[in-house]
Amino acid sequence: MTAVLTSAAATRPAPPSAARIGLARVGLELKLFFRERQQVVFSFAYPVIMLVIFAAVLGGDERPGDVPFTHYFLAGIAATGIMLTSFQAVGTSIASERENGQLERLQLLGTPPVAYFVGKAGQVLVTTAAQLALLLPLAHFAYDVPMPADPQHWLTFGWVAVLGALAGTVLGVAVSALRGSAASVTTGISAFAIVLQFFSGVFFGFLELPGWMQQVAALFPLKWLTQGMRSAFLPEEAGAFEVAGSWEHGRTALVLAAWVIIGAVVCVRTFRWRRGEG
Repeated sequence: MTAVLTSAAATRPAPPSAARIGLARVGLELKLFFRERQQVVFSFAYPVIMLVIFAAVLGGDERPGDVPFTHYFLAGIAATGIMLTSFQAVGTSIASERENGQLERLQLLGTPPVAYFVGKAGQVLVTTAAQLALLLPLAHFAYDVPMPADPQHWLTFGWVAVLGALAGTVLGVAVSALRGSAASVTTGISAFAIVLQFFSGVFFGFLELPGWMQQVAALFPLKWLTQGMRSAFLPEEAGAFEVAGSWEHGRTALVLAAWVIIGAVVCVRTFRWRRGEG
């Protein structure tokens, strides 16, 4: 009898790895995301609507360096769109999933936390790409905003977008652990996101902000994500009108990567499957 049990255990297939579960969850997270019609419409419509409104009101203005407002503003609205689909959407969705018991069921099924995080990150990267694929052609053909001038600028656009999306994702996971109901967590995340947009120069020229706002904004990833986006869309000489007098690509990459690492560590330490844990 013991030999039979030993043989059965030996032939039993090994459980899937966390990486395999995570890849499978990417597809599932995308299905869940697109089932939430209000979230989908808001995520994709918000950047477009903001571009249309601000272009209509301030389209004739210029930023430092004789840069048309729409050219300058596209970088900010692309950055805030990325933070919308990562930080804000992830944080609110996880709080809701925890409250309605979905996370508890995943824990009972043996889902590793890292696999759950991978699923969220993959969903964010795909939806971010789709969001930008909608926004950029509109800006180019409707408002004559030039796209990145060469492969190097497109590469900059790519790594800035990916690092920004990952930073927003892990921070969204982290803030979802805040105490309170899903509604209260959603309210807090949304309010913080709105304030951060104004501090980070999304809607205005960054140099037009008070010095203390610039210093606070430099602590968070949205400021660097927005600056990195400007470096991809604007002429090289426009970098002279940044705070440091250059685009600071090295510092941008360092800050965004640091936030990815910091956020991941916080996620591991604070993530809760159930309300009241920890």
